[in-house]
Amino acid sequence: MRIVTYSEARSSLKSVLDAVHDDADVTVISRRDGADAVVMSLDHYQSIMETMHLLSTPANAAHLAKSIAQHKAGKATRRVLAKV
Repeated sequence: MRIVTYSEARSSLKSVLDAVHDDADVTVISRRDGADAVVMSLDHYQSIMETMHLLSTPANAAHLAKSIAQHKAGKATRRVLAKV
């Protein structure tokens, strides 16, 4: 995680945006007289939203945990996706 001031972010916005995309990281923009903000790539944001959705219900979370445990135990089966 990178932290920059509002002034730094404003003067080098392109490099801030490029860095969050290229490094798959977030940047915190700190403001002296206001709340801080976070900048992240759209891919990173969508990944977080998908994870939140998958874990949003106890049933989904339990199913995901069971699947991960099966994979770690070597009980996963490799499958080939059909072409559509």
